[in-house]
Formats: sequence, C-alpha cells, structure tokens
Amino acid sequence: MRNSEECAEGAGPFISRLTWRLEDGGTAVWESRAARKRGTLAVRPAGATESSARRAGAAALDRLRRLNGVAAVSFTIGGTLFALGAALAQFTAERPTTSATVYFIGGVFFTLGGYASLVQAINAPRRESTAGALTTHHFRWWSYEPGRIDWLSTFVLFAGTLVFGVNLLDSFLRGLTTQQLNRLVWTPDIIGCLLFLISGQLAIAEICHGRPCVHRRSLGWWIVAVNQLGSVLFMVSAVAAFTRPETGSQISVGVANWGTLTGALCFAVAGVLQAFERP
Repeated sequence: MRNSEECAEGAGPFISRLTWRLEDGGTAVWESRAARKRGTLAVRPAGATESSARRAGAAALDRLRRLNGVAAVSFTIGGTLFALGAALAQFTAERPTTSATVYFIGGVFFTLGGYASLVQAINAPRRESTAGALTTHHFRWWSYEPGRIDWLSTFVLFAGTLVFGVNLLDSFLRGLTTQQLNRLVWTPDIIGCLLFLISGQLAIAEICHGRPCVHRRSLGWWIVAVNQLGSVLFMVSAVAAFTRPETGSQISVGVANWGTLTGALCFAVAGVLQAFERP
C-alpha cells in the first residue's frame, strides 16, 4: 500500500509517474521514461514555482548514455537497411536473395537495438525511498520484471526482433509451396509486427501515463509516436505480403514493399531522434 501523500499514475497495473511530498515540504516527481532515458527526476522545493532536475550518479549516467547510443545507432542502421532492401525489391531486378541479405543484416541491427533498449530499462535508476533522489544498482544483462511498463515494452520489442529473425532466415528458402511460405515466412512476419505494435502501445501508455496525449514539445513523445507509425506500416506490409493459396501470389507486392520501406524509414528517423534523448 502506498503512502497517502503519494500520487501514482499509469496504465492499468503499471505505474509510469509517481509524485510524492518531501520532508522539507517540496515535491518530487519520478517518471519511468525520464529516469530510464535521462537518469533524472523532477524536484520542486517548498515555495518554488519551477522544478529542477536531480540526476543519478555520473557512472550511471555514462552507462545510460552508452546504451542509448548503441540503441539509437542500431535502429538507425537497421531501419536504413530495411528501407534499402524494400527499395531493391520494388525498383530493381535484383535477385530475391540480394534484398533478403540486406533485410537480414538490418534485422541483426534491429535485434541489437532491441536488446540495448531492454538492458537500458533493466539498469535504469530507481526511486526506492521518499527522498528526492535516484538509486542505481550493479549492472545486469538480464532481469525479469513484467510489473514494470518500461521493462515489458522493451522486452516485447526485443522479442519481436527475434521473431523477425526467423522470418528473415526463412526468406532465404527457395522452392516453398504456398502453405510453406505462409507458415515459415509470413507467420513470423505477422507475429513480429504484432509484437512491435504491442511494444509501441506500451511505450505510448508509459509516456502518456495511461491517457491519450499529444506532447508536441516532448522529444520522447515524438520518438514513441514515429516508432508506432513505423509499426503500423510494417503491419500493413505484412498483411499485404500474405500469399493467396488460390493464386500463389501475394495480396499486393507493391503495398508490401512500400509499407516496409516507409515503416523502416520511420524507425531510422526515430533512431536519429533517440540519439538526442540521453542524459
């Protein structure tokens, strides 16, 4: 049970923002994304009209900065390669294995970015006392914390990149029947897209604290929104790539390629933006 002077906000069972009163009469506000990405919480002293940021220790901030850099660069490169693979498929007469190879390399970077994001959430500074400060624990490569919305969002994203890996590997197979194509290539694709959408929705719930919101001046909000748009476009692409048993052809090759290209560009743009959302 939480202190009566604490105000918790979030979506469902998840807490993404917590406000509490300090002993000196001021207030402190912890937000999961701000703590995870910037290593900060907001503190307003008694009688003050504006809040200031209190940061985690230098070692913790340096760790978050490096993890954020790895994730940002990985998503930028992965998105760019996915867009290139879709462009090759749509506009050139290259063999299918050429675009499949470009997609696969891009998928490796997506997986690296997903894991770096998860590790960043695992090692985010925690608010563990009523004082207006953050606590950092020893570095960990893995944890299981499904009760935290930031951990769940990044874990689902990472899982989605792994499922996409199955799709990308199977896309090298040749001579498959229509049923095999849909089972081995299309099914992992649609599952990966669904996991990306779920991860994006959790990220939106985290930054909006469970309510619909538009924060045009928030870099974090733009990153989440652009990523979710990319996930929607990936899903459109996956649906259009379904191979119809009666004809043996995809619903729409053009829509599949354009959906992948534009969705990948969204992730690349969000990766560039993410490089600026750091401690």
